[in-house]
Amino acid sequence: MSTGNDNNQGERFTGHGSEWRDANLSPQDARTATAWVEQVIDKRSLMTNKERVEDVRDAMWELERDGEIVVHRVQEQHAPKTAKTIYGWDKRVPTQQLWHHKSCGQCGNIPGYPTSLLWLMNKMDIRYLDETDQTSCTAWNYHGSGIGNLESLAAVFLRNFHQAYVSARAQGLPDGYYYPLVHCGTSFGNYKEVRGYLLQSAPLREKVRKILAKLGRLVDGKLLIPEEVVHYSEWVHMMRDEIAEHQVIDCSNVRATIHPACHVYKMVPEDAIYDDNILGGNRVAVSTGIMESLGAQVIDYSTWYDCCGFGFRHIISEREFTRSFAIDRKIKVAVEEAEADVMIGHDTGCITTLDKNQWIGKAAGKDYNLPVLADVQFAALACGAHPYRIVQSHWHASATERLMEKLGIDWQAKKVEFEAYLKEVEAGKYDSLYDPRLAITGGPGFQRIEQR
Repeated sequence: MSTGNDNNQGERFTGHGSEWRDANLSPQDARTATAWVEQVIDKRSLMTNKERVEDVRDAMWELERDGEIVVHRVQEQHAPKTAKTIYGWDKRVPTQQLWHHKSCGQCGNIPGYPTSLLWLMNKMDIRYLDETDQTSCTAWNYHGSGIGNLESLAAVFLRNFHQAYVSARAQGLPDGYYYPLVHCGTSFGNYKEVRGYLLQSAPLREKVRKILAKLGRLVDGKLLIPEEVVHYSEWVHMMRDEIAEHQVIDCSNVRATIHPACHVYKMVPEDAIYDDNILGGNRVAVSTGIMESLGAQVIDYSTWYDCCGFGFRHIISEREFTRSFAIDRKIKVAVEEAEADVMIGHDTGCITTLDKNQWIGKAAGKDYNLPVLADVQFAALACGAHPYRIVQSHWHASATERLMEKLGIDWQAKKVEFEAYLKEVEAGKYDSLYDPRLAITGGPGFQRIEQR
């Protein structure tokens, strides 16, 4: 693309809008322009060949020793499992007593995403709290519009994680009993980035401390910082063998491509989990690990590194770019090159973009019809979750029936069951994955539930 500076008549260059012109590259030139990705990205050099990469936890321990902050630690009660990051550092991932930090995009656009996770945790007898006293991370506003600011992002981050820290009081349990598990990749990347800023900037800490003091969200007058920021896909990855023990469906005939989310592994990349036994350690391990444990065929494809096309800013101002990128750079390649049966992701925006933009591709004569699911949705399917009541595949724009047939799931019979269930719901008869009394931990409607 070129900016068309000769024709914009003084229009301010924004990076989006009418000043952009088609560069009219030949197919060969376009291929040359992106060939560097395949040349260097498969190797870790892009992320590891740096003069200085600091582990933020070193600064965290120092600030705690100096009495400036309190660290919410991953403790043995959280049954942590240790993973390795790209630099070989240890990351402790809690597997029990988890506080679900929900995703606004998942709950609004892909409800089968969080329900699949809760269903799996119920099946595996995982202790967790899914309460209402939390807010959006507000990162979409920040990245998408530029209206937000760092102080507000940091205050929201620390406010939510403080609530996770004190949430168990409603059940008569000690502070720190539950550890936050972040559902959304955007929140995950944003929180890690903001945590780094807080640890590096005393002025930012002081500004945010004043805000949190007004909210009553300090611990002994200090900011509460989490030892680890943990994404749900990391929990799935660390529990992949235990999840596979509940598998009831053969996945060996499924060809799966993985879309790794930018906010999960490109943002604060030193914190992302890698495993030398998964794709040679050259790709982020989450999602691929669980698919391999379930016996699916993980198929490589040339544009694995590319963004899904969402990108925050251009989904708002240049939506056609998002649509064309999602279809031409991701979906088309996965179908034609990898002959994929499904594309697996682990972030809200990615799943939404790759799934729900396929209708416009079809309108333009590019009907690739590739199911797009989160890793935890696929895992739930493999473990026997209902494709409509739990995985809620009917919310997806891309058809999933062909995938279910390949998995041996009688989707027509399941659809009849679901339609009957909807009539029960309409009549006021429904079940719940979670005791709704636990969701309210304070304020109107709260009922204290004693521990047995």
